[in-house]
Amino acid sequence: MTGTGRIAVLGAGAWGTALAQQAARAGNAVTLWARDAGRAAAIAAARENQRYLPGVALESAVGVTAEAASLHGADLWLLVVPAQHLRATLATLPDTGAPLVVCAKGVERGTLKLPLEILEEVRPGAAAAVLSGPNFAHEVAKGLPAAAVIASRDAGLRGLAAERLGTSGFRLYGGDDPMGVQVGGAAKNVIAIAAGAVIGAGLGENARAALVTRGLAELSRLAVALGGRAETAAGLSGLGDLLLTTTGPGSRNTSLGMELGRGAALEAVLAARVSVAEGVATAPALVARAAQAGVELPIGAAVADLLAGKLTVAEAMGTLLARPRRDE
Repeated sequence: MTGTGRIAVLGAGAWGTALAQQAARAGNAVTLWARDAGRAAAIAAARENQRYLPGVALESAVGVTAEAASLHGADLWLLVVPAQHLRATLATLPDTGAPLVVCAKGVERGTLKLPLEILEEVRPGAAAAVLSGPNFAHEVAKGLPAAAVIASRDAGLRGLAAERLGTSGFRLYGGDDPMGVQVGGAAKNVIAIAAGAVIGAGLGENARAALVTRGLAELSRLAVALGGRAETAAGLSGLGDLLLTTTGPGSRNTSLGMELGRGAALEAVLAARVSVAEGVATAPALVARAAQAGVELPIGAAVADLLAGKLTVAEAMGTLLARPRRDE
């Protein structure tokens, strides 16, 4: 246990709650901030996030609030709101000068910005890092073994975040390729929708393995084009997260893809859920960002067209299979 700091966790969904638990286990005093006052009060009263993480009792060091004033005094902020809401959330909260760790994955619609790029626009010059890796919230919340990467150009911030959040059961690695880490976190959710659709449509495990492998190649190409490194795609935030998200039964994006593969309508699938499948909003934005960089994402484009209702699952797979042969 190496914490002993004051950490603010912004976003009381499943992942935010899990990270609050982990930060408390690491020895920190933790403030879990929820935008909705009613939800904050309910979590505080029950000492459990019954909506997003039922069955997990909050650590005693976790306080829950909707008051922005409570964020003052924290020496590290974890930003765990969905990527599509990151800009608006930051605009409403005080700038305390605390270092910021983005824990969201995705590409902002409209601007096509990645999370750290959004942060630089809203809080220019702020010390910032990104946390990513193969982590299901319910497992981290329960203290099951996991690993993740903290990526930043600021070595001091990488060290601070790892020291405050890491434990023997939550192993944190440093990384100096925040662009590659962000691309991995965004792209894996899109590929997971495709992987789920393959299984839902009954196309088999061979097809899923091939699709995930080619998806990793797309992810790597885009990361390099945007200034990241190809080897980052082979790490926790690339291959690691991709493997978990495309095969784990708890994956929100894979399960959504499976329902689409079985013939369900996207609107009906989304209406039945309380959690966010980031790949839905990210897919078209990711493809558009790649196009700006001159990078082709065949799988990403097929997912975007599927979600937009331009292709059926069968048509999307047919389009991918009909592509010209090439060397790997």
